[in-house]
Amino acid sequence: MTIDEIRQEIDRLDSELLRIFNERAALALTIGEIKKGLHLPVYDPAREKRIFKRMKEENPGPLDDQAIVRLFERVIDESRRLERIMTNKEGN
Repeated sequence: MTIDEIRQEIDRLDSELLRIFNERAALALTIGEIKKGLHLPVYDPAREKRIFKRMKEENPGPLDDQAIVRLFERVIDESRRLERIMTNKEGN
C-alpha cells in the first residue's frame, strides 16, 4: 500500500467516525430528554465507569487502555455538554 492509499483509507475512516460521533450525540440528546422528564441528573459517574471498563476489556490495541479511556472521556464530555445545552434551552 502506498502512503496516498493509506491516507485515503484514513480519510474514509475519519468520515465514518464523524458519522458515528454525530449519531452517538443524537442518541445522547434523546437520553437527555428522557432524563429531564424523569428529573435525573445529566452526569452519571457509574455509567461512565461501566463504559470505560467495557472499552478497556474490548480494546484490541494498538492504542493502550489509557488512550482509549481518554478518547471516550472526551466523547462523553461532549455528549454531556449537549445534554446540558438542551436542558437549559428547554428550561427557559
